[in-house]
Amino acid sequence: MTLTPGGRRLIAWTLVSLLLTAIYSFWPQSSAPPVALAAPANSVSSAEKQLAKLREQAESAPTKQEILRQASADLAQREKGIINADTPQQAQAQIIQILRQLGADENPRVEIRSQEMGPVRPFGESYGEVVITVQIDCGIDQLTNIMAALGRRPELIASNEVRIHSVSPKDKTISVRLTVSGIVPRKLVPVRKGAGS
Repeated sequence: MTLTPGGRRLIAWTLVSLLLTAIYSFWPQSSAPPVALAAPANSVSSAEKQLAKLREQAESAPTKQEILRQASADLAQREKGIINADTPQQAQAQIIQILRQLGADENPRVEIRSQEMGPVRPFGESYGEVVITVQIDCGIDQLTNIMAALGRRPELIASNEVRIHSVSPKDKTISVRLTVSGIVPRKLVPVRKGAGS
């Protein structure tokens, strides 16, 4: 059985504490009356329980390290989709570029009529969220294609609001107000000063 550095440290500290306890127990005491100690059987029983617990911890350490390694690999894979940019505006521009490409892939081409930059806000403790709202006119099938293609993108982007209005029932054209969010590093989120500042 091989021990990890953490397991070795745990065993070393246990041995040091047992040694210090033994030294303290056998060190000459002052003239104070002797203190009644617990029965030796009880201390042996508790020492066996402690040893069993330490063995269990030592055996589970490699499993925990494997779980940590796998979780770190999963996190690194998922973070590949974070939109990396130097400023929130650059991150928003990347999302607009993606939406333009998705519109260009449609036949006939879907153009962005207008765009609004939303706020940059915290997303959990480690990330930020940039928001873009675009206005497009397209067919229902084109909107379906764009939404499906948006979900297949490797970037961590998703629609969070869709408003649809009929423009031309005869041509089956709709006006769509589409809001898309993207995940960015936390450093792009502006720091808000406290109310007392």
